[in-house]
Amino acid sequence: MKEPFVYINQLTVQYPPQVVLNSLSWTINKGEHYVLGGKSGSGKTILAKAIAGLIPYQGTISISFDRTHSLPAKVIYISNWYQFTNLEGDRNFYYQQRYNHHQGQDTLTVKAELEHFAQEEGLAFSAIENRIKELGFADVQQSQLIELSSGEHKKLQLIKGLWARPQLLIIDEPYTGLDKQSRGALNDWLDELAAEGLQLLLITNDRNLPQAMNRFAHIVNGQIAIESDISLLTKDAIRERKELPSFLKIIPETPYDTIAQLRNVSVRYGEKEVLKNVSWEIKVGEKWLLQGPNGSGKSTLLSLINGDHPQAYGHDISLFGHKRGSGESIWDIKEKIGIISPEMHWYFDQNATVWHTIASGFYDSIGWFIDVKFQEKKQIEELLEFFDLTAHKNQLLRTLPLGKQRLAMLARTIVKNPPLLVLDEPCQGLDSEQTRYFNAVVDELALHGKTLIYVGHYESQLPSCIEHKIVLEKGKIKEVKEVTRVMS
Repeated sequence: MKEPFVYINQLTVQYPPQVVLNSLSWTINKGEHYVLGGKSGSGKTILAKAIAGLIPYQGTISISFDRTHSLPAKVIYISNWYQFTNLEGDRNFYYQQRYNHHQGQDTLTVKAELEHFAQEEGLAFSAIENRIKELGFADVQQSQLIELSSGEHKKLQLIKGLWARPQLLIIDEPYTGLDKQSRGALNDWLDELAAEGLQLLLITNDRNLPQAMNRFAHIVNGQIAIESDISLLTKDAIRERKELPSFLKIIPETPYDTIAQLRNVSVRYGEKEVLKNVSWEIKVGEKWLLQGPNGSGKSTLLSLINGDHPQAYGHDISLFGHKRGSGESIWDIKEKIGIISPEMHWYFDQNATVWHTIASGFYDSIGWFIDVKFQEKKQIEELLEFFDLTAHKNQLLRTLPLGKQRLAMLARTIVKNPPLLVLDEPCQGLDSEQTRYFNAVVDELALHGKTLIYVGHYESQLPSCIEHKIVLEKGKIKEVKEVTRVMS
């Protein structure tokens, strides 16, 4: 006889004026490890937060914990997005601050954060030392929280959640930002915990899952629907291809042959060397893939190119035909670059509407900007239409499903038709259909004179326009090669 573990009855959650979940009922029995997938914006995260007791709701949610079990009788929810605080409990950070070592000293180190968590939960640090190594997280123990990349922040939250070994563990997009090796190590750890009696609820459309996952569900019209296989879960509709706005078909003026040239660049934070003698030349029109494990130095390398890193002035770096420090301002550099990254999305103005989000791309800001010109307004409206965002233009960006947020951020990236596009893991959190559409847009943009730097872990989810590949490992260049074909 099946024994209920999570019992949900008539669950209703409303975010005015919309009812997200409407009288939803669901029973998860002991030993059932669910994948909750399906369409973007269907309410998966809302449901998970309700089960974890993190948001108000109407209806009944009861969890039948085993009080005699060695695993703690509690639920832990690991979110897709994580907001850390400084030592005073403040979250008011700015995007470039993570590259300024002197201004990052008011957040805990990774080691201190883990030690604080261990003290709160009564855990032994020795219990996870090997796990930290398996997840490729050992080298960041002395790093400040603000210095971590999105993938490293995800690892930190996963380590804490799995270390605590709750009877119910809910992970929202468990593989976001993780490299291939880390995804495998995570799945192995989850399988071991499942064998100990921990129950899993993973919110994902990924097919690379722990072997323990044995149930599949999605939310359809506010109700739970159970399926026999992950392939039967609903997907976002295939987007209708539209003609690229005419202003994006204009090849940007580039009175120089080289976008960027770095010669023997090294970056150090105290005793920690993040980049070691890196040399890289990007010529106008080239399409590059930048890869490497979490913590390999990718974000730091990109920050030298996009003007956000203060150490750029002390090295042999030329951008857009000019040596850094020869008189050009940071705004001269940024006007030629369109960038999207998980970190920029993190720090983006929480009060920005979709329209203001796109408009801010003209002024390279993540918040307020001056009044836009007539032609700029026209380009914003064209992109809203191109990405099917017109109906959402007055909504706050953060209220949209992640897929639509990413499209709005891409629109912001390309609104000024820059010669260089830097797309740092732009498809984090998107399902396969959304990723395919996103990369198809990138391929079309690439036909019109754009230079591209694209960061992505999944070889099967990349634009087909990629021509060159550079791989970092522990701050050094491991490989540079031509790419003959990339699966899209």
